[in-house]
Amino acid sequence: MNRPVAVIGAGPFGLSTAAHLRARGLPVRVFGDPMVSWRAHMPAGMLLKSTPAASSLDAPRPGHTLADYCDAAGVRRLVTDEDIIPVETFVAYGEWFQQRLVPGLERVRVVSVDRHRPGGFALKLDSGESFTARAVVVATGLSGLAHLPPELAAGDGPAPGGPVSHSGQHHDLSRFAGQELIVVGAGQSALETAVLAAEAGARVRVVSRGRGRVGFGAPPWEQPRLRPESPFGRAWSLWALSYYPHPYRRLPAQLRHHLVRRVLGPLGAWWLRDRFEGTVRVSEVRRVLGTDIADGRPALTVLTRTGGTERLDADHVVAATGYRVDLAAMDFLGPGLRTALVVSRGAPRLGAGYVSSVPGLYFTGLPAASSYGPVMRFVCGTEFASPRLARHLAAAHG
Repeated sequence: MNRPVAVIGAGPFGLSTAAHLRARGLPVRVFGDPMVSWRAHMPAGMLLKSTPAASSLDAPRPGHTLADYCDAAGVRRLVTDEDIIPVETFVAYGEWFQQRLVPGLERVRVVSVDRHRPGGFALKLDSGESFTARAVVVATGLSGLAHLPPELAAGDGPAPGGPVSHSGQHHDLSRFAGQELIVVGAGQSALETAVLAAEAGARVRVVSRGRGRVGFGAPPWEQPRLRPESPFGRAWSLWALSYYPHPYRRLPAQLRHHLVRRVLGPLGAWWLRDRFEGTVRVSEVRRVLGTDIADGRPALTVLTRTGGTERLDADHVVAATGYRVDLAAMDFLGPGLRTALVVSRGAPRLGAGYVSSVPGLYFTGLPAASSYGPVMRFVCGTEFASPRLARHLAAAHG
């Protein structure tokens, strides 16, 4: 029996990987709702921080870039570093890519993955079907990985209708019109969420913690010209991490995790500054000490820069505190698989070709960042990851 490769996830990394696998003639089954994180878990009106050059899904043949989609759809071409991409355009591009290169996508959920004897993997779907795959690629993106620091935990956990939520739980920020809103964070997600909520009628305060001071990147015309160009700006470090992630997995674990957190860390897009300044209040604090709820309203107790404490009240708190890879959150992986995986701070340790310590089980996208560097947090990481993963898998399981 010609068992397929199972690709779990239909975001940029899942679609790009599946396209490369199919181009190699491998039978592939792809599961998920295409671009669902971008369509349902990003705020309406959001603009991508990445440039057009860093926003194309890698394909096994020409003709499938963001610019190609713009031409096919008859919309304005997005090609220069000064062109800003609406999230709705990016979602439509991903769906167009899927229809052309990954037809037959199955909009069902994988319930469980376990090892199959004598080889391969046994999968169960929420449709009731069970089947065996020769290999499995986990490309589930941000799903289930939202991070809420303990000091922000309140009640039963983050919930859109509760006192505290995570930024990934909101699509329509107009629900906060007329309310006092606190957004915790200093990255693009925090700053853009704050701006969009303020423009929808909320009174917004951004609370940045520790070294996360609110700042914005330089516009393209102010980038240093004597440094190499990368999808993220002109710098030797960014160029190396973008185009030469090969040796990254050989660095000491502590350094790898530090670089994933700090490189391309909290910074707003250059085009957001004018909309932010004068619209959103900012409190830069050492840290948040805790969160209390009184009559359904949250209040943060913070340690100020001067060493005192302050209480900040609001109608709602949005934690734009990012995502953290934790295999425990990938509950579709059977206990036996999770036990067999070698991990580093909750993330799988990956070898050449993005294979884990369990032969035939691959990870790509954000879960691969601790092994292959911060470029795996971004769409442009598909250019490095997808062809290499497909080549390794085809050689080992073709």
